[in-house]
Amino acid sequence: MSDRRYHIAQINIAHMRAPLEDPQMAGFETRLDEINLLADQSPGFIWRLQTEDGDATSIEVFDDPLILVNLSVWASLEDLHRFVYDTSHLELLRGKKNWFERPDEPHLALWWIAAGEIPDVEEARKRLFLLQEAGPGPEAFSFSTHFPQPGTMPSGQYQEGLDECPWPA
Repeated sequence: MSDRRYHIAQINIAHMRAPLEDPQMAGFETRLDEINLLADQSPGFIWRLQTEDGDATSIEVFDDPLILVNLSVWASLEDLHRFVYDTSHLELLRGKKNWFERPDEPHLALWWIAAGEIPDVEEARKRLFLLQEAGPGPEAFSFSTHFPQPGTMPSGQYQEGLDECPWPA
């Protein structure tokens, strides 16, 4: 077992149904500051991609300006999962069909990084593409099929589904 400490990085993308300033996006746009502050104050939160305005909505990582990118680092997979599914963030997830197109492929990728490292958008983009093209593996995975921190499990083994997962999917 490695004594090196790791954190979990995540990228998720969403294709907006309209530009952020469009009235159709108001239910999402008006809650951005609240949800970003909630993330910043959540247990286990370490870092998130943002501009001086405090969000990442103006950062274009893909050719399509309607694709929003969220990139963050958390102390543990459990901390990230609690934020996503056990806070008011869940209300936005439940309303996502009002603001975002349904994705045809994975739109969230997770991976382990050494504590103290901060991923850049190009690395995050590559992790998402890797998950989309090759499926889950130690380099890019999801909540439902996740891999343990490096050095904690023999190579080639992974956890999948509710039986191994410490939280409900």
